Amino acid sequence: MPRARDIRPRHQQIAAELRDLIMRGELSPGTQLPSTAQLVERYGAANATIQHALKALKDEGFLDSRVGKGVYVRDRQPFIIDASAYIKPEPGRFRYQLLNVDNVVPPADIAEGLQLMPGATTIIRTRILFHDEQPVELSASYYPAEIAATSSLAKAAKIRGGAPQALADLGFPQRTFVDRISARPPTVEEAETLDLPDGTPVIRQLRVIYSDNERPVEASVLIKGAHLYELLYRQTVETELG
Repeated sequence: MPRARDIRPRHQQIAAELRDLIMRGELSPGTQLPSTAQLVERYGAANATIQHALKALKDEGFLDSRVGKGVYVRDRQPFIIDASAYIKPEPGRFRYQLLNVDNVVPPADIAEGLQLMPGATTIIRTRILFHDEQPVELSASYYPAEIAATSSLAKAAKIRGGAPQALADLGFPQRTFVDRISARPPTVEEAETLDLPDGTPVIRQLRVIYSDNERPVEASVLIKGAHLYELLYRQTVETELG
């Protein structure tokens, strides 16, 4: 089978090469990039193409220009998001902005995750998560209406202790969750809400949270910009001694 050919514009290819070097630590924070002339020679590209590639990386926060000195790798580490069921708000760091609360028939993947009967409704809560006042996540969380319709989850107000506390008060404490992770181009709403640089893909997490007896009580779609963020998972490895 013939290999697929990369048909992206040349500046995107060059930006991808440099981005990979930065993310792998080959170009560490504070490192000065080769001159434009050197990059032109290295990649066999026009000056304008190199400038276009560097601009894309500057927009994404990977590079920084210093007048009269050159272009440097920005001294900024990836924003690592711990893949937990709930990020607790912290003054000056994390905060949620509630956008909408409604009662809806959920999309097919949510209905399947919550193991709902056809036509069953859910309470949906849509929010933006901010870190240091920068939007880092757009979320839509669904709860079966049969358990949430008369609870604080159905009210257009912040919940003390968040959804985990609300579910626990209803007798459905969160026990485990399963993530399905994919990447894709953003929708217009996602690109604008998360203020994404042009061409930046998003990480999409479809998360189902289970209570006792493996009952699904929450299903969420979490959208994050993929350019500067990493997901951190911790998993205990169980070993069997033979």
